[in-house]
Amino acid sequence: MTKTVVQLHTPLGDEILALRAGDRVELSGLVYTARDEVHLRMKSKGIPFDSEGAVIYHCGPVVKDDRIVAAGPTTSARMNNLSGFLFDKGVRALIGKGGMDSTVKEQLRGRGVYFAFTGGCAALAASRMTLKGVHFPDLGMAEAVWIIELDRLPLVVGIDAQGNDIFEAVWENARKIFGADQKMECV
Repeated sequence: MTKTVVQLHTPLGDEILALRAGDRVELSGLVYTARDEVHLRMKSKGIPFDSEGAVIYHCGPVVKDDRIVAAGPTTSARMNNLSGFLFDKGVRALIGKGGMDSTVKEQLRGRGVYFAFTGGCAALAASRMTLKGVHFPDLGMAEAVWIIELDRLPLVVGIDAQGNDIFEAVWENARKIFGADQKMECV
C-alpha cells in the first residue's frame, strides 16, 4: 500500500501537529538556510526574517551566478544546543540529516517537527529551489542565511511533535542487533 505524500506550504501552522514520524512530505514555499555560525548570530542579533511558521534548513548551499547549484543537508546534531530559541520565536520546522538529540525532541513537542532530507542528494535539492535573497552575507557562502523558495522538496518526518523519532528507532534496533549498551553517535 502506497502511503500518501502530504503537501505542505510555508509558513507552517498547526497542520504539522498531525504529522507522524515516517510520514512523507513535499514542502513548498520559503525556507531559510542556517548552520552553526548564523545560529549564534541570530541568537545575539535577532532573526532577520519573519520567524512565525518558518522553516530552517541546515544547509550551506553552493551558490553561483545567483542560483543554487547544490544544497545538501548539514548534519543537524551540530545545532542541538543552538536551536531552542528558534522555536520560542515561532519556527515550526527544521530540515537536515541525521536527526537531533532529546533536548531538541522536547523543544519540538507540541509545536514543531524535524524533517529529514537524504545526504548526497544536493543536486536534487537544488533542482527544487529558487534563490530569493540572502541575510548576513559577511558570514560567507556556507554560513549566510539564504532565502530559498522550494517547489515540492521531498522530505520525511524524522521527529514529530509528539516526540516520535525515526532515528531513535533505528539506533534501538542497531543496539539490539549488535549488542551495544551505550548510545552510539553518528556525525
